[in-house]
Amino acid sequence: MTRREPLAASALPRAAWRTTILVRFAHCDPAGIVYYARFFDMMNGAIEDWFAQSLGLDYHAFIGPRRIGLGYAKADADFFTPAIMGDRVTFAVLVDRIGGASLSLDLHAHRGETPVLSARLVMVTTSLDQHRSIPLPDDLRAAVHRYREACP
Repeated sequence: MTRREPLAASALPRAAWRTTILVRFAHCDPAGIVYYARFFDMMNGAIEDWFAQSLGLDYHAFIGPRRIGLGYAKADADFFTPAIMGDRVTFAVLVDRIGGASLSLDLHAHRGETPVLSARLVMVTTSLDQHRSIPLPDDLRAAVHRYREACP
């Protein structure tokens, strides 16, 4: 696996959707830094907000009434610098690839201009009733295409 190089916040596309998360006591391990697994919780929260605020889609409706899973087939991250309680970490979402039943998303997190992490999440749409992958729903595919065109 190749390590990603840190990318400065100013190098991200201006149109990339961003959200800032306050690092709380509950995010930190006994060393006083964000426990790596909590970063994955933060990233999923950022994706949920990206659905609503940028794509105009209700993430929770996919899982609830629509019975469409939005799980990750792959999730990896490169960590560049620790984040500590009280930091404000800004996450930006980029779309790397739109597949038949999956989305490959790149997330970049920064504290100011300082890179904190870079992650790749491969989200797969699944039937929560049949427990198998299904094609990306048309509304999700269209929204992600619009986002990707606005934010290459």
